[in-house]
Amino acid sequence: MTVDPEIRDIAEVPAVELINTVAVHLMSAAAVKLGLGDGPDAAQEIDLDEARKLITALAGLVTAAAPEISDSHARPLRDGLRSLQLAFRETSPIPDAIGAGPGEKYTGPVT
Repeated sequence: MTVDPEIRDIAEVPAVELINTVAVHLMSAAAVKLGLGDGPDAAQEIDLDEARKLITALAGLVTAAAPEISDSHARPLRDGLRSLQLAFRETSPIPDAIGAGPGEKYTGPVT
């Protein structure tokens, strides 16, 4: 089987790159579900249930991966995660208790 040379074999991709790629996809999807997309219909994309799931998955990934990927890679992921958690809190019409927001069981309370 011949593989297109432009497609990298997954075995060649460093773990930190895979983790960052997955995290960025989760962040992007969560941002869209929070209505933070660029398009004129961004507000119509709001789905807080979906955003909660994505942010919680991101928090689990970032928390588990942080000790493995070094602070220089983990810090921007943590910052992005925190921004999403705060955006969720601002967007939600029914506030979660402190420490009960999306992903806070992994990150601790975000205020």
